[in-house]
Amino acid sequence: MTRTLEIRNPRTGANDYAITPLDRQALQRRCEALRAAQPAWLALGIEGRAKAMLDLCDAVDRHYDAILAALCADTGRHEWSVNEIEGLKGITRMRCATAAEALAEASGQSSDPTLRFQQQHVPYELVGIISPWNYPLILCMIDAITALLAGSAVAIKPSEVTPRFIKPFRQAIQEVDYLRDVLDVFEGDGETGAMIVDLTDTLVFTGSVRTGRKVQEHAARQFKTVFLELGGSDPAVVLDSAEPDFAAEIIVRGSVENSGQLCCAIERVYVQRGVYDAVCKRVVARVEALTMNTDDIRQGELGPIIFARQADILRDQLADAVAKGAKVLTGGKIREHGGGLWCEPTVLVDVTQDMAIMRDETFGPIIPIMAFDTEEEAVRLANDTEFGLSAAVIGDEAKAIALGSRINAGGMWINDFDTMGGVGARAEKTAFGCSGLGGTRYGYGGFRRFLRKKAIVIRSVAA
Repeated sequence: MTRTLEIRNPRTGANDYAITPLDRQALQRRCEALRAAQPAWLALGIEGRAKAMLDLCDAVDRHYDAILAALCADTGRHEWSVNEIEGLKGITRMRCATAAEALAEASGQSSDPTLRFQQQHVPYELVGIISPWNYPLILCMIDAITALLAGSAVAIKPSEVTPRFIKPFRQAIQEVDYLRDVLDVFEGDGETGAMIVDLTDTLVFTGSVRTGRKVQEHAARQFKTVFLELGGSDPAVVLDSAEPDFAAEIIVRGSVENSGQLCCAIERVYVQRGVYDAVCKRVVARVEALTMNTDDIRQGELGPIIFARQADILRDQLADAVAKGAKVLTGGKIREHGGGLWCEPTVLVDVTQDMAIMRDETFGPIIPIMAFDTEEEAVRLANDTEFGLSAAVIGDEAKAIALGSRINAGGMWINDFDTMGGVGARAEKTAFGCSGLGGTRYGYGGFRRFLRKKAIVIRSVAA
């Protein structure tokens, strides 16, 4: 029976789009076709595969306007939709430039002169990817790029919350020789995602802890490796040595980027008491200068809440914080405009660790700020979480690095925020706690997690 899913527009609240997921038989046929084409894709070699990926960048440019319009409709924001397209091309080119070195196979001699080995890399034939709604294009492709360059075919199931971009993006893919045979993007929901797990050899899931746990359990029953890129409640620690204006700039940027709909957004702020008042004052001033893009998608720093259910989470966290004694210095409300939902950029003080806003993932432009006295206290507060995705420390560089090294998080920004893209070709990070599982998506490890390793051990005939 054909299923049709109605899709909400985040700016209007209206269901103005629909998708029809493939049934199991149709999806299986498509995945079998991808798998059948993988040997020829692998035989192209790294240079041939890299050329196809660079050709995809050119094809995306030819479909730029259609992809951008679809992303804007999916997410209700313009600037970050442009950034997604440009980011996709930038990451692709960077990965193509490092693929050969990352995928190089080793060989060597043992202490026994008659014994040697060759290391062979065998890519998974078909990699599955299930991606989220906050960055629909970039997060469906960030792992696909490395998997394809490693020699795998890839089946992608983006979020059903933001599926409009799929059609124009697939049109770009179809224009690229060889790539069109080994890369496909499927419309669908959780039922489709479960089938992708069944039909692929390994999988990358990016999304919530709750759904990631379901994916892991489903894959484990089939003895399949899964890489989970999950959520966070990332802390920022501001030391007395920090310049207040500089600290406020990083905190606000890290908290409201993409309206806070970012897995590594700053969601908890701990400020040493000596600069607490000054930092709070400057954070509030910056937040109050922000505007929302309610009237014009091209204006304002804050877009709508993309996923309507997220608005309920934000309301509940704000209500819990206020009920437990938090004070709202600015913002604090979910605003409705033309059917869409926007969260006012918000600053909270007098917060405590038992509040949901300090313990759970928020995914909105809300900045709770707490004072601390000693560095020991700061480390304890930062580590008082089930998550461990990333964190930031602002202040004297040496002290910030020393303190940051004690915080349990995979990405540690010192006097900055979310700069992984600038070093991601070489630097690697993995999540701590419930923020993820499996190998890094960055650096050379981002390629190698899609390879199985075969050791060919050779005894010389003379022996």
